[in-house]
Amino acid sequence: MIIQSKRVWVLGQFIEAQLDIEDGKIVNVLPYNSKEATVDYGDKRIVPGFIDVHTHGAYGFDTNDANEEGLRHWMKNIVGEGVTGICPTTITQSKEVLTKAVANVAKVYEEGYEGAEILGIHFEGPYLDMVYKGAQPEEYIVKGTIEEFEHYQKAAHGLIKIVTIACEHDDDFVLTRYLATHGVVPSIGHSGATYEEALMAVANGARSMTHVYNGMSPFNHRKNGLVGAAYRLRDTFGEIICDGNHSTPAALNNYFMSKGRDYAVMVTDALMVKGLEVGTKVIFGGNEVELYPDGSAHLTSTKGLAGSTLRMNEGLKVLVEKALVPFDYAINACTINPARLIGVDDRKGKLVAGYDADVVVLNDDYSVAQTYTKGIARL
Repeated sequence: MIIQSKRVWVLGQFIEAQLDIEDGKIVNVLPYNSKEATVDYGDKRIVPGFIDVHTHGAYGFDTNDANEEGLRHWMKNIVGEGVTGICPTTITQSKEVLTKAVANVAKVYEEGYEGAEILGIHFEGPYLDMVYKGAQPEEYIVKGTIEEFEHYQKAAHGLIKIVTIACEHDDDFVLTRYLATHGVVPSIGHSGATYEEALMAVANGARSMTHVYNGMSPFNHRKNGLVGAAYRLRDTFGEIICDGNHSTPAALNNYFMSKGRDYAVMVTDALMVKGLEVGTKVIFGGNEVELYPDGSAHLTSTKGLAGSTLRMNEGLKVLVEKALVPFDYAINACTINPARLIGVDDRKGKLVAGYDADVVVLNDDYSVAQTYTKGIARL
């Protein structure tokens, strides 16, 4: 199969090109009209498939539900927003619930499913700070240990790739170092870490920060906090929710202009109310959450932000059109940067020969015209 367009994102620029796809891989990148095209997308933008490494659920399903068919339905339908790779994300809960949740992802992963590829599990909590816990239920927040994490990783069949952890509560960074040396990304989040504590956490293996600005100690010109560390540590990854609600377009611009093009990671942090009607109320992490008209999800008890219903293609639009972030910064944040974060950048995140044929075709309004996962058209 050969698809082509006059705007194909290759090596940081749009070029007139065609992608030759065989057996799920891009086998050749050729000049436009070199061969007869199977599909000619004209002037539509062809970009790498989006990778969302922090997302809890959609369409009424939550990762913690441990429901096989719910997870399969999510993977099959999430391609509608251009997502071709995903890390289902847990929320702090009891040991029993979390064990079943990660085991369910592993079961579906091994038995088969359609749509976006499960690239791992993001384990958000329960090793968090009580002050910056956000919507995470405090009664299940615990101090992390290697032994307990090994229990979850065994249940997940090794699929846990990211752990959100308040590293300041990890004595001598024992768990942080263990994760980093066992192929798991320690991501500082829901954390009250000082700037100095954040530096030490990164020096001891932390490689990312979870949803920058949200659930972390803020920036002050005398007490720089975790946000200050996110700005300053330009070769440390940092997730950011690009819906315009969790952070204003100006804040998004500040972050991206400080972080640069290679280490910012767009995430949706989407909840199970994504894809449901405005006003829908669900239980998330033991708390009731309501979907607002602007797409944000709030705790009904405190009205505080609990998560989003952001679509990745809409996040890209917010970054480029509202936050005025350069396109290469924005597209990297949802393609090659998350691929590098979780170690799949040897096969995903670029449109080059030898990589998986995970491809998104975008209309000018950022709506998705077509998504390919390993060369299979999904829309």
